[in-house]
Amino acid sequence: VQLQASGGGLVQPGGSLRLSCAASGVVININTIAWYRQAPGKQRELVAAIPSDGSTNYADSVKGRFTISRDNARNTMYLQMSSLKPEDTAVYYCNVILMGGGYEYTYWGQGTQVTVSS
Repeated sequence: VQLQASGGGLVQPGGSLRLSCAASGVVININTIAWYRQAPGKQRELVAAIPSDGSTNYADSVKGRFTISRDNARNTMYLQMSSLKPEDTAVYYCNVILMGGGYEYTYWGQGTQVTVSS
């Protein structure tokens, strides 16, 4: 499984961006899909996730501003980001966990840079 993230860029505070992450390969038995981010000098943190029960989870810092979604037909996941703040500046990574034979297999995209600045 390979994940290809795209959609990052430079945006002014208050602006919006939509990140995409396309999966290729044998994508079955998905347990969780998620977006993480890592700012310079900081640890990678969970931004949003859709676990196996189909619910959505968000970091407190992005609740009400970011929306995670998926298009199963296109094997693509999205992160719609609005009301962006400078503190949202980071490299964003998509993440997928697949289940097989009782094991978890974790895959990461290559990361896409989001810069929020005037």
